[in-house]
Amino acid sequence: MSELDSELNELRLSLREIYPEHSEQEINSVWSQLLQILDPFRVNKNNKELEIGSIWDSSSVVLITYPDSIYRKDESTLKTLTEFVKNRLSGLSSVIHVLPFLPSTSDGGFAVSNHEKIDDAFGNWNDLKELSSKHKIMADLVLNHVSSSHPWVHQFIKSEDPGKSYIVAPSDTDIWEKVIRPRNSSLFTDVNTNQGFRNVWTTFGPDQIDVDWKNPHIFLEFLKLLVRYISNGAEWIRLDAIAFVWKEPYTTCLHLDPVHSIVKLLNKCLKIIKPSAVLITETNVPEKENLSYLIDGNEANLAYNFTLPPLLLEAIYTGKTDLLNNWLSHWNELPRDTSLLNFTSSHDGVGLRALEGIMDDDRVHNLLVESEKRGGLVSHRRLSNGEDQPYELNISWWSAMSNEAPDNTLFQFERFLLSQLFTLSLKGVPAFYLPAVLASPNDLDSFRKTGQRRDLNREKFEANKLLEALKNFDSPASKNISYLTHIVKVRSRLKAFHPEASMKCISTNIANCVIIQRGLAEESVYVICNISHEFLSISPLNEINSLELSSDKRLLDNITGSYLNTNNFKLNPYQVVWITLTD
Repeated sequence: MSELDSELNELRLSLREIYPEHSEQEINSVWSQLLQILDPFRVNKNNKELEIGSIWDSSSVVLITYPDSIYRKDESTLKTLTEFVKNRLSGLSSVIHVLPFLPSTSDGGFAVSNHEKIDDAFGNWNDLKELSSKHKIMADLVLNHVSSSHPWVHQFIKSEDPGKSYIVAPSDTDIWEKVIRPRNSSLFTDVNTNQGFRNVWTTFGPDQIDVDWKNPHIFLEFLKLLVRYISNGAEWIRLDAIAFVWKEPYTTCLHLDPVHSIVKLLNKCLKIIKPSAVLITETNVPEKENLSYLIDGNEANLAYNFTLPPLLLEAIYTGKTDLLNNWLSHWNELPRDTSLLNFTSSHDGVGLRALEGIMDDDRVHNLLVESEKRGGLVSHRRLSNGEDQPYELNISWWSAMSNEAPDNTLFQFERFLLSQLFTLSLKGVPAFYLPAVLASPNDLDSFRKTGQRRDLNREKFEANKLLEALKNFDSPASKNISYLTHIVKVRSRLKAFHPEASMKCISTNIANCVIIQRGLAEESVYVICNISHEFLSISPLNEINSLELSSDKRLLDNITGSYLNTNNFKLNPYQVVWITLTD
């Protein structure tokens, strides 16, 4: 049996495993349709061996942006984005995560109403292809739900195929008490159908109606969309809210075994379609649960590092690095071709669930207070006992980096750069969020218009006004772009920053300092971070404790290009250095 035949046979076994209650006849029918979808991609599949470098390396960085974050009147926003990235952000965007670009009715694009086309305001598939000619594109598979305006929902209401069997609408609503919620809205929403009112499952709110993954045809529907993405230039695929897709009575309905089997099946199909593709899971949950999609080695390639943003934010506010150092000291080893997507800011809020078991309640409370002082808000989720618990902070990362009054901008730029440099230093693939790079403060106007807390961190920029503003080289946005472009260029030539290169946290007695060693032997880079508003004196012989330092080696800070005193040097407030040993 050839390697390809073996893989295809594994696909059929996976279908049988996920859907044991379905007849052999139905599984064979689904299997036949699956093969038809994959057939165009099976040519020369046996010659697919790839080096890991073809998937990512130390130059890999992700730019997260909405398709209309940059807009211009009478121009499709994907064209506007392509032009802006080419002229201003080419060094920060080897991968571009274009947030949902399909037609949608709410939730920043995540209530998808049509799987066939790109929203007219954003452009068309050719515009996405054009963007992909110079960048790898990450696209969202919103697997858990569709808009209440989606054709499947209309079909469900009319009891028409295929939608009538595509929507989760349990007849008994009293057997779901253990369900873990990401929101404090109702789990079920009444929908008026031609057979009377039905309770449909709405994990994320009444406009986002959950689809029934117990129907294997749902898998086929999303596989078709996956093929459409790949065919139009997207090869990094983000599985949005994957943890919630499978429902079983009397369970949490979170990370159930079939979910992992579905991810494995999607991964197998994806690698047949595009061997160099990357699969990413996004689960705002405690760290162990988050990593469960990586540890097998046959599921996702990347998982969002949800622990990083709140832990780093708390350290910046308090100057205490104990939790950060402890977390880094227990970094999980992962299989080859897997790693973490490291970020500080994204289109969502700063998730708090990853702090469970890491940060005590008093320190979490203080984190919320400090965020609120800077204009942030707190969103909640509902527990099974009916109580609401903080779920995420809603604040722009630029505003989160500000100082308390009266001088709000004191160290804001330095804190922001520290946060991005720290992210760039960790094992994994770093990601930037466009509004954060552009120094976007809390978008109060959008929040007032919509009442949606996440809109505080989703500012849109008119292209001509933005370009005019960027002519001021002293503006925060100009300085951020210039500095980060330089840093990414430096990082790309240091093999120690490969996403899978080794990382070791070097223990230190300095309370507000983090020291990391990336890479091994001559390729090692020592990362030293001053996470405080004070000057910090560093004695390399004491802190790094490298035998090589006692020889004739010199200390080069790759960020500034300057040499440091081997015996003692000072770090400015919030400064980071990337040290290599040179002759």
